[in-house]
Amino acid sequence: MTTSPYLNLLRNQIDITRVPFSDRGSRLLVLQASGQNQLLVKLAERLTNLQPDIEAYLRRPPLIRDLCLIDEKGEMLAFEIESYPHVLYLRTRLGDFSLTFQDTRTLSFGLPSQVTAGIKLHVSPQFCGETSTGGVFKSVRNVAYASNGKIIRNQISADQAGYNVEFVIQTDENDTITITIGDLPISHQEVLPFSTSCAAAEARWQDWFRRVPSVAETYRRTYAYAWWIMANNLIGPRGTLLYEAMTPSKMSYVGLWLWDSAMHTLAYRHVDPELARNQIRAMVACQLPDGMLPDSIYDEGIVSTIDHPISAEVTKPPIVAWTALKLHETDPDLNFLEEIYIPLVRWNAWWFSMNDDDVDGLAQYNHPYSSGLDNSPLWDYGMPVESPDLNTYLCVQMGSLAMMAEALGMNDEGAMWRRRAAAIVRRMISDFWDEEAGLFWALHDEQPIPVVTPFNLYPLWTGQLPQHIRDRIIAHLTNPTEFWGEYVIPTVARNDSHFDSQTMWRGPVWANINYFFIEALRQVGELELAQTLLEKTLNLIMQHDSIYEYYDAETGKPPATAADTFGWTAAVFIDLAIQASRQERVQHQGERNEK
Repeated sequence: MTTSPYLNLLRNQIDITRVPFSDRGSRLLVLQASGQNQLLVKLAERLTNLQPDIEAYLRRPPLIRDLCLIDEKGEMLAFEIESYPHVLYLRTRLGDFSLTFQDTRTLSFGLPSQVTAGIKLHVSPQFCGETSTGGVFKSVRNVAYASNGKIIRNQISADQAGYNVEFVIQTDENDTITITIGDLPISHQEVLPFSTSCAAAEARWQDWFRRVPSVAETYRRTYAYAWWIMANNLIGPRGTLLYEAMTPSKMSYVGLWLWDSAMHTLAYRHVDPELARNQIRAMVACQLPDGMLPDSIYDEGIVSTIDHPISAEVTKPPIVAWTALKLHETDPDLNFLEEIYIPLVRWNAWWFSMNDDDVDGLAQYNHPYSSGLDNSPLWDYGMPVESPDLNTYLCVQMGSLAMMAEALGMNDEGAMWRRRAAAIVRRMISDFWDEEAGLFWALHDEQPIPVVTPFNLYPLWTGQLPQHIRDRIIAHLTNPTEFWGEYVIPTVARNDSHFDSQTMWRGPVWANINYFFIEALRQVGELELAQTLLEKTLNLIMQHDSIYEYYDAETGKPPATAADTFGWTAAVFIDLAIQASRQERVQHQGERNEK
């Protein structure tokens, strides 16, 4: 088999001291304990049947820790790692150990031939804790280990936290040790020769990268890594999750989030349109009876209400219809538009029926997290908030519904959506626009919220603003004391007292927001400015070895709190790199034609 250039590009790019070695569809995460010759295995699962707290997974200890490679005496072997998407090579004094995925729930360790060696580990298959009335013991996951080699030593001892295992075999060619982790009883554990599992894993990744569109050399290293993230972060169907879909981060965000899933389709549409459609289907399948789409879904349930910092229903910004149309442009499918049209109509109706207390035709956020901008200073002054970003999303959504309706032969309905989209623009100008400030203010209790953010500029994206308003907004956007500069676009204006370049939505740069403004600038004919923003976005992401949730707007570096291997940043990079590369090819072709 010819090795994909992308696999070679990713040699040692996956640093498992920071990001997990996993595989498409798997919930098993392998990491190296910091500064130690030990591995650990975590689960990309919330397991709310163990702990009802939906964020408990962030604090849960590894299922397997202290996983060491050992010699015949049980002494730990030091190792150096060479990593690829499909395999880890663990170089030791006895020779090369290897690690790959036999399947989504089974880790396969290859061992050097003609040695006596094995693994040692600690496993905690049970959760225990005190309750208000006593205590509880619950099963976390079933764990089994096995080998196709000659077993020399197999010792299990218990301690307060679980079990210690020492497993040593006399190796021959292709001998393997497997560890299987599952939620069902493991009655039989098949042990495939390591070479078989490794070849299958390589073939899976080869097939994935074979579909990837080519891009300019400038982007290829980060582009390859972004595509690895797009596969590595996928989890298979289970429980509430009915389709294979992508978590924003298997470490930091376990489950699917509504607007993240929409953004992920931007990349998937280029390699697997059906996988892209399934990102939308997975969320629409969990639509509530009143039309609301939940904030997030995970194996055991959905998140549709949150009790902090206030208690209210929680969803995410309505960008699904917009994304579905982008997918339709790449791979037209009228049946899919018909499938999702009514659910999206119902979701649009929910925004106005349940989130417009003063019945003025402008929707409001009742919970900060529904904005996706969880800790933005826009919410510091209280809820609910009528915000220009939400109503811009709704305008774009209704424009997208218009195009869906027309594609499905419902021209009168399409015209209705266009009228409604135009009406919401007029209403935003009437209620939000401040001629003196040149901004659209968010409102709480009918009063402007004194925070300047790019979300005060969002109505540019509607493409329906009068020229003088459009010019004022672009002047703010390109003002280096506010939003422009080397690293753009900060999520709070640089000269605003609330600006904090390190803290999530209070100042850092987010790739998805840049993407929306690239769309907006193109829509109003500001093509050079859109191109500059595109290039700045790609260059910012390419500065780093990994791909992060957000970036410091002053230094361009990811803050310590930014999630690593983050989904929509990878998706945005992919889509923009493809766009940029196509533009370069057109330009070069034009230059050749001139000659």
